[in-house]
Amino acid sequence: MAAHMRRRLRKGATTTAVAAAAVAALAASQAPAATLADGSAGSGDPKAAGEDTASGETDGAATGNSPYYTDLPPLVTPDKPGSSSNLPAAGSAEAGIPASVLAAYKQAERTVATTDPSCRLPWQLLAAIGKVESGQARGGRVDANGTASPRILGPALNGQGFALIKDTDGGAYDGDAVHDRAVGPMQFIPSTWASWGQDANGDGRKDPNNIYDAALAAGRYLCANDRDLALAADLDQAVLSYNRSTEYLRTVRSWYSYYQRGTHEIPDGTGTLPSTPSTPTPSPSPGTGSGPSATPSPKPSPDKPGGKPSPGPSKPGGGGSTSPTPKPPTPKPTPPSATFGSLENAGTGPLRATAGQEFDERVSVLARNAVGAPLAKVPVTFTVTGGTGTLFAGGKKTVTVRTGADGTATAPKLRAGEKAGEFTVTAVAGTVRPRTLTYAATVTARQADAIARTDEKALVAAPGEKFADAVAVKATYKDAAAAGVAVTATMVKDRLGVIDNDKGPYFKDADGKPVRTLTTLTTDADGQLRLPEIFADDNEGTYLLRLTTEGGASVVIELTVKAPEETTPEEPAPDATETPAATKP
Repeated sequence: MAAHMRRRLRKGATTTAVAAAAVAALAASQAPAATLADGSAGSGDPKAAGEDTASGETDGAATGNSPYYTDLPPLVTPDKPGSSSNLPAAGSAEAGIPASVLAAYKQAERTVATTDPSCRLPWQLLAAIGKVESGQARGGRVDANGTASPRILGPALNGQGFALIKDTDGGAYDGDAVHDRAVGPMQFIPSTWASWGQDANGDGRKDPNNIYDAALAAGRYLCANDRDLALAADLDQAVLSYNRSTEYLRTVRSWYSYYQRGTHEIPDGTGTLPSTPSTPTPSPSPGTGSGPSATPSPKPSPDKPGGKPSPGPSKPGGGGSTSPTPKPPTPKPTPPSATFGSLENAGTGPLRATAGQEFDERVSVLARNAVGAPLAKVPVTFTVTGGTGTLFAGGKKTVTVRTGADGTATAPKLRAGEKAGEFTVTAVAGTVRPRTLTYAATVTARQADAIARTDEKALVAAPGEKFADAVAVKATYKDAAAAGVAVTATMVKDRLGVIDNDKGPYFKDADGKPVRTLTTLTTDADGQLRLPEIFADDNEGTYLLRLTTEGGASVVIELTVKAPEETTPEEPAPDATETPAATKP
């Protein structure tokens, strides 16, 4: 390993000191080597490398903490910073990514972006893990459908140098009915694949040996627990959930940074298989008191400068032992079938209602899991915001409803307030990174489709006097009394109300001044309205009063101003019984 690193350092001596320091740090952290079987990524016999190993638990890692490649990226940047991945198929095959493999990574990135956009999964992270786990599917040795041929298997996780994982799949994926093995280009152990497996190429199968299926499964696994991979801390947690080793994290990070700076596509089957594997030393679960335990024994490590002794696992029965520091258990990632992925509108229509009335439409949302299927039992909080006075049934502004088996949650009915205007209903679900939907809603003023006088008396006043009879009307909507409807009364010159009148009858405002338009009128609970007193000025004639309701109904009423007719006293007729006066001769 040291010789290998010296060759690499000589080759890249012209690069930055930062890159060299990163490589040196990584080299110093190398775990004991293990021999890889030719053509089998992550497999090998730990004894063949002259190193002893110990068994342990997987801590929920996707790969079972199985071996991986520790080769580092070339020290020569593939292209200038910020270059795209669509570079010509030229340059080092070690730096290039086989065409089908690269296509699978990019397809996985696009798919996850639609179902879990807040995760912000970069395809370069999948490429980095694929490089470390299987050397990009053994240099792109896949068939036309993207399936590795032959299949890629890790060593039996039998506790002899690796984790002890007894068979969970009956050998269906790994061909081993005794112990599990990591499988495929992304090296999933069968139990993890059972929860996270995907069918990304549409062939009806979830095949861990297919690069398209495996890349999408890896992407969803990395996004578990509401991670945002644009955040360094979340990205580190995601990588460590794949293989719980700080060395593994540094190696993946190194390739991730390398691919971000630029890479290029190469033909399938022409990639270079990495040569330096790692044999992880599993950490026993604290306090379990069961399972094989590691018995470290100091011995020189050829991978560390100066050959200083470092603790290494000893063979069973070796002398001397020290207890390893217990490692706190790490929660296993929630499988995608139970992971909240997205919140969508479940078909809510326009939200409109008349003041004081119930909305016909109800707000409904759909929760999906990380793989896009409906997710039940997700709490969704609905909140009304605005100044219309609208509330949910029961008089609440905020309610929480859990999604049902079909993934939908429907808020209670809304009752419009008395004030016309717009408001919003917000639906929120999720805790780590909440998903939010906002619905616009409108409260319209109470309406009437008809208005008419309640009597037929002629309305007449003398100049300078007031009308003796008040104007009374009733508004209706669909033949029912329309309560609380706004009515505007205006003196007009024409029946359509196009031209307002500036003479003739008038109302009085609060200060006693004449006004010919009133806009503050509202029908009572029976839909009726009695107008204020109306006065006549000195102009005689027939005038028009137009009443218009919210909703467009109107009625035109005639007002007549005329002086009373003058009458002359009549002479009494002669009494027929009266004797005529005698006339003088």
